Amino acid sequence: MYTLTGTVIHGKGNGRKVGMPTANLYYAEGAKLPERGVYGVRARIDGKWYPGVTNVGTRPSVDDDPRMTVETFLPGEDMDLYGREMTIEFHIFLRGIRKFPSLEAVKEQVDQDIRRTLAYFEEKVP
Repeated sequence: MYTLTGTVIHGKGNGRKVGMPTANLYYAEGAKLPERGVYGVRARIDGKWYPGVTNVGTRPSVDDDPRMTVETFLPGEDMDLYGREMTIEFHIFLRGIRKFPSLEAVKEQVDQDIRRTLAYFEEKVP
């Protein structure tokens, strides 16, 4: 299983606009990232684990910025994570990155991704 640890940094705040705030991870330059895509993950913050969905790659529905980002949505959690360390365990590849017509369409897809992730953890991870 692949893990990545870094500090949560400020993003553009687009996810928060549709009720889907993401924790943007600053990772070490040269860090080996998993394949671009969306993953079902567990995130550890202050010793506690949370299920979530992480996007690794660009954000074509939001902007044309070519930089790779690692953004994690933790459903049901609304914590101030800025400046805190987070470790992400990548458990399941959900889908590739694609462009959606709106942030609302992204949220609908992420809601499906969350359901798949939660079902995975209920079945596979104690």
